[in-house]
Amino acid sequence: MVQAERLGKSFQTDNGPLSLFSDINLTIKRGESLAIIGPSGAGKSTLLSLLAGLDDPSEGQIQLAGQPLRALDAAARADLRRRHLSFVFQSFHLLPELSALENVMLPLEIRGQTDARQQAEHWLDQVGLAGRLDHYPTTLSGGEQQRVAIARAFATAPDLLFADEPTGNLDSQTGQAIIEQLFQLNREQQTTLILITHDEALAARCQRRCRLQQGQLHEVVE
Repeated sequence: MVQAERLGKSFQTDNGPLSLFSDINLTIKRGESLAIIGPSGAGKSTLLSLLAGLDDPSEGQIQLAGQPLRALDAAARADLRRRHLSFVFQSFHLLPELSALENVMLPLEIRGQTDARQQAEHWLDQVGLAGRLDHYPTTLSGGEQQRVAIARAFATAPDLLFADEPTGNLDSQTGQAIIEQLFQLNREQQTTLILITHDEALAARCQRRCRLQQGQLHEVVE
């Protein structure tokens, strides 16, 4: 599903180039769950952006869903993400002027699906929000907002789901419930999951773990 070869990312500073990480090799098969762990500032979210084709590496190459990202322009990358990817972020990224139902319907409507409302209602029911369809983000708790985000992510039947610190803004009890739903839906839909986290216990739920630290990515082997 994802293959990265000799991947590196550096930035230009007043004191010259600064390397965030380099020589990263990573292969993720369809249906796998992988956690990328490491301390704050290690570059985990930057690596996610590269793997999703949202940013360009300074060196190396990435294949996403069989497509070499370097060969695609911005429009082709956006189309690739639209067809294969979904995201769940720490800060939810819901549109405040849209209801829970409308937030989930939006990516389906962009795709031109005629059953957008039916699918959105189904997925909100799956995450326990059937009674909150018409509520706006400001009237939902943090956990409810994250469940809307998860429903929106799975409604498009993605081949690959990126989750970047999905419980970072939630209390521990709510966060645990969100994680249970995330992994349950992942198993049921056979979606490839790439999870960015600093939480070792959460990472242990994944089939594989890789640690990004001091510019290098290493697989954690028990």
